Amino acid sequence: MAGTIYGATVYYDADCNLDALKGKKITVLGYGSQGHAHALNLKENGMDVTVGLREGSKSWQVAEKDGLPVKVTADAVKDADVVMVLIPDELQAETYKKDVEPNLKKGAYLGFAHGFNVHFKKIVPPADVNVFMVAPKGPGHLVRRTFQEGSGVPSLYAVEKDPSGDTKELALAWAAGIGAGRAGILGTTFREETETDLFGEQAVLCGGICELMQAGFETLTKAGYHPVNAYFECVHEMKLIVDLIYQSGFAGMRYSISNTAEYGDYITGPKIITEDTKKAMKKILSDIQDGTFAKDFLLDMSSAGSQVHFKAMRKLAAEHPSEIVGEEIRKLYSWSDEDKLINN
Repeated sequence: MAGTIYGATVYYDADCNLDALKGKKITVLGYGSQGHAHALNLKENGMDVTVGLREGSKSWQVAEKDGLPVKVTADAVKDADVVMVLIPDELQAETYKKDVEPNLKKGAYLGFAHGFNVHFKKIVPPADVNVFMVAPKGPGHLVRRTFQEGSGVPSLYAVEKDPSGDTKELALAWAAGIGAGRAGILGTTFREETETDLFGEQAVLCGGICELMQAGFETLTKAGYHPVNAYFECVHEMKLIVDLIYQSGFAGMRYSISNTAEYGDYITGPKIITEDTKKAMKKILSDIQDGTFAKDFLLDMSSAGSQVHFKAMRKLAAEHPSEIVGEEIRKLYSWSDEDKLINN
């Protein structure tokens, strides 16, 4: 039954009613990381799921091979009682305007896994459409794998519009249907999810961590240390530390490491994350809150921007020496392509 964490209610399978989805025609738009996980998990929970894709999508045959009916986006929306939008953020507004909005039933339920386009008003559903979010706190490949293993990934849910009066029940059913009720489902808002998600990605999880690891690698190699040693110490072992924090918190991680490492943690961390770093983090958050990041991102992704800046940054990142060294080091380990979370 429902519990609490710091005053926030946590819902589990026993608090969710999958009947809220049964008998409804469900369309999942997109069949990427999140799309395949949501569609397959719901299908295996007995739901009537169709995948909506653009004509010519490379995912079409993949979804059909997985046993799911596939239609072009507009047709998939026409038939649906519930539509979950799981295509990239930069494509959602155009797809919504062209294929979703003209075909959305009155009283339908429109779902998202990230609040970006609704929060920044790129998508404004009509008043007679219910709008909800189910945002798993993990990539789609993890949502799928844990579901198959009998567990799940915790998820956030939010309700933006509720003309039917039962959107919360449906959102909780969706979250439980993809496996989140086995781990925990917590409430949020579209704004809170969007702003905290973007900040975490940029300042810590992707931007912050990648830059920190590569800066450490550069410092050691420029000082004359072997690139293999530098990769092991600054990149490879990051997973080992994060796994300890993931399971047992900072205290558990520090319990597991040596006294030397723990002492260095305390005296050196504040030298890396300084007051200037914290000021930069506040500016990052401000740019997210006032829409500056959203504007820059959508402009670069637009036909006018043609992803010029994005593709140049991606190319430069792929050429970093740590990537070249890491490719060779990863060959030493036992996982195969089938065992990897992703096959890129």
